[in-house]
Order: sequence, then structure tokens, then C-alpha cells
Amino acid sequence: QVQLVESGGGLVQPGGSLRLSCVVSGDRLEHYYIGWFRQAPGKEREGVSCISSLDDYTYYTNSVKGRFTISRDNAKNTVYLQMNSLKPEDTAVYYCAADQAACYYTDYEYDYWGQGTQVTVSS
Repeated sequence: QVQLVESGGGLVQPGGSLRLSCVVSGDRLEHYYIGWFRQAPGKEREGVSCISSLDDYTYYTNSVKGRFTISRDNAKNTVYLQMNSLKPEDTAVYYCAADQAACYYTDYEYDYWGQGTQVTVSS
């Protein structure tokens, strides 16, 4: 059974940085496309970023382009989301998700999910 565990969330001031990690166990990471999603209170879950299994394609939603960077280390079975220049509107629970077929922009397509990590951007 594939399992995903996120970490790295926390409280940060506006303009600060955080790096989220998503560790995949139960299978080799290179078999999977990995997406990052977030859900703010009272809002629907939205796609933030995605990276292909071969590390040759990345996607970012417009609101994070130029600020967030997704990367993967298959040897460590880990995907990272480096978040810079954080804004209060980035506050949400961040989830990683895995699928063997593609980078999807909608959450219902993904087969496996982590439990989420809270990111709070506030002064």
C-alpha cells in the first residue's frame, strides 16, 4: 500500500519561506506523478503544483508561479515544495497526492493522499 507523509509546515511571517516534504513509501517514487494541493478554511481544495514521474514536466497554478518550486529526489522517495515570498493568502492545509498516470489539475483523479500539513502565513 502506497503511503504519503507530508511535513515542513508551520507558522511563518509574510515574505518568509518554508519547504514542504512529501515522503512516499510502499513503492518507488519514480512510478508516480506527484501533485501538491491546498485547502484553506471554507474553500475548496485547489491544485498548486505537480511534477511528472520522469521529472521532465512541472505545473504551477498562476498564484504561486515564480514563488514556489517543486522538485523530487527519487533516491530519497521524496518530493519537495519550496515556498518563497509567502503571503497570507497561502495559508492552508497542504496535501501531496500520487498517481501513476499523469499530472492532474483536479484532486479526484489522484489515487493516494497524505494527511496534510498546516501552513500559516501571518505577522
